[in-house]
Amino acid sequence: MKAILCKDWGDPDTLVLGDVTSPSPGPGEVKVRLRAAGVNYADIVLIRGQYQEKPSLPFSPGLEGAGEIMSVGEGVTTFSPGDSVMAVTGNGAFAEEVVASVNSVFPIPVGMDYTTAAGFPVAYGTSHIALTDRADIKKGQTLLVLGAAGGVGLTAVECGKALGANVIAAASTKEKLEIAKKHGAHHLINYVDEDLRASVRKITEGRGVDIVYDPVGGELSKIAMRSMNPLGRLLIIGFAAGDIPNFPANYLLVKNISVVGVYWGWYRTNRPEIFKKSFENLAVWYAKGHLKPHISEVFPLEQVPKALGLLESRQATGRIVIDIDG
Repeated sequence: MKAILCKDWGDPDTLVLGDVTSPSPGPGEVKVRLRAAGVNYADIVLIRGQYQEKPSLPFSPGLEGAGEIMSVGEGVTTFSPGDSVMAVTGNGAFAEEVVASVNSVFPIPVGMDYTTAAGFPVAYGTSHIALTDRADIKKGQTLLVLGAAGGVGLTAVECGKALGANVIAAASTKEKLEIAKKHGAHHLINYVDEDLRASVRKITEGRGVDIVYDPVGGELSKIAMRSMNPLGRLLIIGFAAGDIPNFPANYLLVKNISVVGVYWGWYRTNRPEIFKKSFENLAVWYAKGHLKPHISEVFPLEQVPKALGLLESRQATGRIVIDIDG
């Protein structure tokens, strides 16, 4: 089968398209014929050898994908060959076939195509668990989303609105903010042209926000932290800006602010019941029309390096997907 291969740690342009042996499912696993795969910032961190989990070289990156079940391993009774599924693979989704744990495979919601399904699990799963389990968001609370038109940011806007939050979307351009508005943001802040903290104070009438959803990092994180009200929760999702922020402990103490890490992949193996329930809730929201996934770019398998480069440049909005069928 064809697969994108990482043969040594490096940048996206070091990846190559090659032929590898078709995998076989073991006990508790399924084999999926992939039709499409989602592109994530974690893929870039993974191929540089900087991710929390470090696979053995060579390997195929790709955290998620969608397709049909080809075969099932021993003990699998919940899926059968031919079932349409989306899978959280950890790695291996930039390929024609992949083996995944049955606990990380979910039926594709009715009406969802493979392209949409391929980019659905990681971004929506991250935002849903971040806001419900890590932040314990309540209806009527104010949520500030940084990078609000990006792959995970846009899903946080939608999930926040579905949970009854007052959503403030912050992004770097007018065009990105318009996308966030179409997906449910109640207020918009261009943090290039506006003072983020002053704008938050104006929108919240001086109170500050209850929750910050931060996939950006860098100096923006520190400004957002100072835009929070007492007992606020700052969710650390990622560092798209490239810089890991340091927060002043004295400020956190005085305002009783919590900085909360969100490593969504941990739930897959350590809290599978929460992981599964999250997807069930998301499927219901999708069926009700609360979630409208935004796919901005689609690339063929051989152009995975280009897709990753576009993602790293932070030019794309919503999700980038790989069309494995071509």
